[in-house]
Amino acid sequence: MATNAGMVAGSHNRNEFVMIRHEGEQGIKPQKNLKDQVCQICGDTVGLSATGDIFVACNECAFPVCRPCYEYERKDGNQCCPQCKTRYKRHKGSPRVEGDDEEDDVDDLDDEFNYNQASGKSVQQWQLHGQDEDVELSSSSRHEAHHRIPRLTSGQQISGELPDATPDRHSIRSPSSGHVDPNMPVPVRIVDPSRDLNSYGLNSVDWKERVEGWKLKQEKSTTQITNKYPDGKGDMEGTGSNGEDLQMADDSRQPLSRIVPIPSNQLNLYRVVIILRLIILCFFFQYRVTHPVHDAYGLWLTSVICEIWFALSWLLDQFPKWYPINRETFLDRLSLRFDRDGEPSQLAPIDIFVSTVDPLKEPPLVTANTVLSILAVDYPVDKVSCYVSDDGSAMLTFEALSETSEFARKWVPFCKKHNIEPRAPEFYFAQKIDYLKDKIQPSFVKERRAMKREYEEFKVRINALVAKAQKTPEEGWTMQDGTPWPGNNPRDHPGMIQVFLGHSGGLDTDGNELPRLVYVSREKRPGFQHHKKAGAMNALIRVSAVLTNGAYLLNVDCDHYFNNSKALKEAMCFMMDPALGKKTCYVQFPQRFDGIDLHDRYANRNIVFFDINLKGLDGIQGPVYVGTGCCFNRQALYGYDPLLTEADLEPNIIFKSCCGSRKKGRGGNKSYIDRKRAVKRTESTIPIFNMEDMDEGIEGYDDERSLLMSQKSLEKRFGQSPIFIASTFMEQGGIPPSTNPASLLKEAIHVISCGYEDKTEWGKEIGWIYGSVTEDILTGFKMHARGWISIYCMPPRPAFKGSAPINLSDRLNQVLRWALGSVEILLSRHCPIWYGYSGRLKLLERLAYINTIVYPITSIPLIAYCVLPAICLLTGKFIIPEISNYAGMWFILLFISIFATGILELRWSGVGIEDWWRNEQFWVIGGTSAHLFAVFQGLLKVLAGIDTNFTVTSKASDEDGEFAELYVFKWTSLLIAPTTLLIVNLVGIVAGVSYAINSGYQSWGPLFGKLFFAIWVIVHLYPFLKGLLGRQNRTPTIVIVWSILLASIFSLLWVRIDPFTSPTQKAVAMGQCGVNC
Repeated sequence: MATNAGMVAGSHNRNEFVMIRHEGEQGIKPQKNLKDQVCQICGDTVGLSATGDIFVACNECAFPVCRPCYEYERKDGNQCCPQCKTRYKRHKGSPRVEGDDEEDDVDDLDDEFNYNQASGKSVQQWQLHGQDEDVELSSSSRHEAHHRIPRLTSGQQISGELPDATPDRHSIRSPSSGHVDPNMPVPVRIVDPSRDLNSYGLNSVDWKERVEGWKLKQEKSTTQITNKYPDGKGDMEGTGSNGEDLQMADDSRQPLSRIVPIPSNQLNLYRVVIILRLIILCFFFQYRVTHPVHDAYGLWLTSVICEIWFALSWLLDQFPKWYPINRETFLDRLSLRFDRDGEPSQLAPIDIFVSTVDPLKEPPLVTANTVLSILAVDYPVDKVSCYVSDDGSAMLTFEALSETSEFARKWVPFCKKHNIEPRAPEFYFAQKIDYLKDKIQPSFVKERRAMKREYEEFKVRINALVAKAQKTPEEGWTMQDGTPWPGNNPRDHPGMIQVFLGHSGGLDTDGNELPRLVYVSREKRPGFQHHKKAGAMNALIRVSAVLTNGAYLLNVDCDHYFNNSKALKEAMCFMMDPALGKKTCYVQFPQRFDGIDLHDRYANRNIVFFDINLKGLDGIQGPVYVGTGCCFNRQALYGYDPLLTEADLEPNIIFKSCCGSRKKGRGGNKSYIDRKRAVKRTESTIPIFNMEDMDEGIEGYDDERSLLMSQKSLEKRFGQSPIFIASTFMEQGGIPPSTNPASLLKEAIHVISCGYEDKTEWGKEIGWIYGSVTEDILTGFKMHARGWISIYCMPPRPAFKGSAPINLSDRLNQVLRWALGSVEILLSRHCPIWYGYSGRLKLLERLAYINTIVYPITSIPLIAYCVLPAICLLTGKFIIPEISNYAGMWFILLFISIFATGILELRWSGVGIEDWWRNEQFWVIGGTSAHLFAVFQGLLKVLAGIDTNFTVTSKASDEDGEFAELYVFKWTSLLIAPTTLLIVNLVGIVAGVSYAINSGYQSWGPLFGKLFFAIWVIVHLYPFLKGLLGRQNRTPTIVIVWSILLASIFSLLWVRIDPFTSPTQKAVAMGQCGVNC
């Protein structure tokens, strides 16, 4: 598709389709076929099997190996595939070796790869499993097409894509099966020609000729290596290969990532302390329940109920952190396997989503920096497509994106030439570091100065657009050619698509291609439910599937830029791993932020959550989805089940202990597993849909009704778009053949129409799930419930960085939205407490999800517990009776276990004590304000139908100085509850101290316990108090607080002592008479 084709707008329901500023388009050039497949071990051609098909040695990954090398590996090798390490199974005509499974009347496994041949002109069949009208799509209905399609805007064969499937090219389905020069030495074990050929079962003339040819080839290679390494050090064990080559080959076959376990001396001690704390809690509650305070029974009962809830909350938060792990990726191995120099890249295509709504709250310059960092990412340009969702249909966003696409032509080559980080210009030029470090090119300084000047001019143009957009014309906005802007009414406008960059015309200043950049604004009409961000993301899923159909998706907020240009490769180390990729639904990156004040007053960084909680979940079934910085498997978003291994199908420990093992016998269990794998690995060698027959229906459906799913059922699930439905079955990405840009653009407008999702499963089982303002929790939970796992990736250099609200009111509103979403899930059918028990969600993972939705309820006991100290100080009563030394021991041990747990968590996670303390403080601040409001708003929304508006968090930059926003006071009702708690506890302290002064020495002992709890509340609310007082230019806030407290106490003490009155005068005043009266 040409980038100069202009914007496309239209409405499918109204049968409108308009090309705005259309200048022309180009067709798709025919693609070129790849060369014949060669053996990756000896360099010969793979050859044919006994049935005349391409010989496939490994039925798991189809790693190209010829028959002789396959026989040698089975006879005298390790009997495993060099790539996926799966044990080779016996093929027809191969002699049995020790370890072969017993097979009844079966000589090979023909059903592992179902290679059907199409006859005639692209005669394609439906190969979907199902019956009648049932709509039960799982991994059994996932198919992979071997017709690899050129991308929408590409006129050439794209690296990593395979040519049309033919009978002699079936073995090239492995992503690592690139072109290998047969004349180069291959550093792997080869067949020994000195052995008796009869021992290999191959004594034919053809075999002897091949061996002789192999010997000549190896002698030639050995001569070349010997000449290269005359001292002989390069040769390893006479194989004709040098050690470096061997190491390179070994690295390319190694796992792309590994688990780095927490040191056992740290983790075991941590677990022991958790168990001890649980035991101490039991004894503590035994004492609390059996020793009530009779003169303050109400206060005692309230405190016990609150403490029990706190203990339950601690259990839900603590045990999901039982198996914390770290992970490490190997980008060099990924490159050796999928992205070798001089060869077409085999890396998977990725579609990147950027979502924005209001350009006045989410500045266009911030969005532009995010887009620029995406376009400059270190990944093959033909594999990257960036989609920007403008859910506010703002012309300001459209024009800013147009300016960004022009600036990208200069910025992207500069980034790649000098390998700079980060690749968002605003943050790159703002770095206070030595930018000349590791730079060796003499032209760098000059080019950097020129680029900085270009960026400043770009900022001026963006600022001019923002200034112009402050006042909307009465007649609405118009485009440069005089055409009215289709999105003048943000609640009633057609769908709009504009391709800014692509392969046809999308070149940078050096003449290199740029990634695709597509502007999308979905159709909105009155009377339709649009589901906010979740609906916008689902629209992007569909439009990207029609236009580019990348195998993986990555979504970021408009203010989260790529801080690490290799972030996509980090994700691919998991997604393209043979062991993890087929059962991984998403790879979640931690959120890191710029512009946070030095001491992180309101815990904006969320370090404890990202560096402790998510690490713990990564050792169970994976981290929860946090809404941004996440790379998805497209098939998981379509509601399919993962491809599970035999170990994954085993029941968990709890199931085994309660119901026994599933295994009843070796043969019975093996047949069950084989059937499961046969169903789950069913794949198609041809596209599911014949584009020519889509309008006429599917031929031959009635003849194979027992094996096929009807088109009506698919439309009921995915919507009425044949092109989109066809794309859902292309597991490795790509778009159907025989398509032209005009038809794809028209279909793209169709799939973003406002009524497309009606009577489908979008938002229910497919895509981002509706029903909560925190759609991220629901979406991840549904995937985990199907058995998918997720991965937590923490590269040394943070993958993404964003902005966070540092103002108190904005921060509380953000926390309110998160808590409200959790309450909505708690009151929905998707609540983890009762949903998904028929799936494969692990117990500790379920506990983590339960904790993410019930934490707002903790605000009720928390507020009650924070009020108790003030009541005790004002009434003179206490929630704890006089305790003995034995009871006091349990109190002391409880406090010690609490501190020990926190210290050990900090030790294995690497989190600092200040970050941990800020998290504890804001837990009280948020719990007494935003969480409480979220509970009541959630109840009103679910029970009474009273909806609350979602406020977009402001991403404005500091224009009045560094951290100026931190000190701005914005009144909101969320400030009422914590302010009341502060005042009540301060009054209680003054009253308690004054009472102790008037009552004498014996009253100070009981006072200390009450003062301890009151001061605990004030210390936790101290950052909130600083936010209320705002900026103090001269006097620190803590000085003001303690001045008020001490002034009150000393005033009362002064009144009590009264030094200017003699004892006789006091006695007379009190009516007492002494000896001299």
